Amino acid sequence: MFLIDDTALMALIREDVPAGDLTTRSLGLAAEAGELTMRARGAMTVACSEEAVRILQLLGAEAWIATASGRQVEGGEMLLFARGQVEALLAGWKVAQNLIEWASGLASSATAIVAAARAVNPAVTVACTRKSVPGTRALSLRAVTVGGATVHRTGLSDSVLLFAEHRAFGGADALAAQIARLRASCPERKVVVEVADVAEALAAAQAGAEVLQLEKFPPEQVAAVVAGLGPDWRGHVAAAGGITAANAAAYAAAGAQVLVTSAPFTAPPRDVAVWIGPA
Repeated sequence: MFLIDDTALMALIREDVPAGDLTTRSLGLAAEAGELTMRARGAMTVACSEEAVRILQLLGAEAWIATASGRQVEGGEMLLFARGQVEALLAGWKVAQNLIEWASGLASSATAIVAAARAVNPAVTVACTRKSVPGTRALSLRAVTVGGATVHRTGLSDSVLLFAEHRAFGGADALAAQIARLRASCPERKVVVEVADVAEALAAAQAGAEVLQLEKFPPEQVAAVVAGLGPDWRGHVAAAGGITAANAAAYAAAGAQVLVTSAPFTAPPRDVAVWIGPA
């Protein structure tokens, strides 16, 4: 689980409530007792319900999770319940609702891609990139992982991925020489090489790459790489670029073992119904 700490959640609160709730305060409702519920309006994979509950708690309300992140629900199902002073409930209302709606959109998109790919090959892995909206990476990766995907890389520090941009600085023999250097320098990491065509993919495998990242290959070219590698190759083929729920099955059928995607990060939010009233 990606842990979203109170400092990050307080930043979300301060963004929406920098100096208190002017309307609630001006109406004299701040100390009234109230209750709040959130329910799914339609089918979704729920994400960040725990963080939404914590937002309400940080504002002084009592709050409980009804549906944990990662569960798939239908419309009408309760996501969370809270009670406390109206000031706390109304201050946290939209922050918590927006978070669940947005994160559940990402999670639901990830779930759909995983389901489409695994209908063809149950062993396929769907890995989401770091191309989230700037400033949202931890929450975005939390959402896609509860949706059933995994993380391609959280940043430049956790994996070895050799791009053409690296090879541009290595001379004519950059591919083989740089793979050899990476394998020697980072023996505990798999060397991933992004390639642009079938020939380059086969050359990278021959040079010692352990994962071939096929950038924007159509499924038929993925199949050509898999055929060219033969049954004895022990590495992994990762298809990357433009992969969605609509074409994930085709990439799985072509033999890609990993589908690398950014599609969930642009998914529309799911709709959450909120009720607030007197306790």
